[in-house]
Amino acid sequence: MSDELEQLRARIDALNLDILAKLNERASLARAIGTLKVGQAYRPEREAQVLRRIKDANDGPLADETVALLFREIMSACLALERPVTVAYLGPPGTFSERAAIKHFGHGAEPLPEPSIDEVYRAVESGAADFGVVPVENSTEGAVGRSLDLMPQTPRKVCGEVVLRIHHNLMAKTPPADFSAIGRVFSHGQSLAQCHEWLNNNLPDAERIAVASNAEAARRAAEEPGSAAVAGEMAAEHYGLTILAPNIEDEPNNTTRFLVLGDYEPGPSGRDKTSLVLSARNRAGAVYEMLTPFATRGVSMTKFESRPSKVALWEYLFFVDIEGHRDDPQVQAALEEVGRIAGYLKVLGSYPAAVL
Repeated sequence: MSDELEQLRARIDALNLDILAKLNERASLARAIGTLKVGQAYRPEREAQVLRRIKDANDGPLADETVALLFREIMSACLALERPVTVAYLGPPGTFSERAAIKHFGHGAEPLPEPSIDEVYRAVESGAADFGVVPVENSTEGAVGRSLDLMPQTPRKVCGEVVLRIHHNLMAKTPPADFSAIGRVFSHGQSLAQCHEWLNNNLPDAERIAVASNAEAARRAAEEPGSAAVAGEMAAEHYGLTILAPNIEDEPNNTTRFLVLGDYEPGPSGRDKTSLVLSARNRAGAVYEMLTPFATRGVSMTKFESRPSKVALWEYLFFVDIEGHRDDPQVQAALEEVGRIAGYLKVLGSYPAAVL
């Protein structure tokens, strides 16, 4: 048994050296490609194609998601040899937005935590960050209004999306004897809503205090005795908190979708989405007429969200996601017709669908 174990360990050691050599060979090729490219080094459409190909070729025993994460980090490290991309997100460190940024860009990117969603937009628009990651919708609580409200105004494009499974945890600096000792619970307003029933059943008397982010909630809980926070594992690690109850979200499939903003327009990747914002003319049947070109050309609409325009009373903007790239012939034809019908049309961007 001992001999067999040593033989297996020797094979692993040899494989480790082979992997190291291959990684460095890949990094050298990536750097060589970087010297030939002009302009944007980060290509989300190329990365999406690579990750899909790797997942399709995976025979296990590693899970597809694990393999995708490993190769994302390899690509991130190789990209950082040229120049690390700077990514703005809603901070402080420990938020789900940070997790989304890492999932999409890897640890090779340079993080830039910002105090608000507005500041994330500002960082990207000013050039302080190459890209920004903003939450746009949650499967339980719906749209993130501020992210959507800023979309029509920004000159930057949507160039990627991230889908993140959200697990909320109750955490505190010092574990109390029982939950009745917790007088306050800090969290982002959406997170409190996503854990509403659990909090009703387990902490009915605790005051719920909404703060700017889950990481801010963890920071407050670390500093204020008798308090707790609802946040993710990264926040607990960053602020030295103990998780008292894991996975307290009311909806077991709780998921948040993020969009990536930047000064870049990806080409088609083979599986893409296009996001746009519309307004309808003030006449009967205008919304139906405005959306008909998508149906007649077989373009699938995956999202339709209305928001007050904030320009005139009872006027609305419609945020729409469709399948396909704006350069696809059917999508292009549909957008041209919609542009003639709608009162306002802005294509926010075409980008690769998230690789889960």
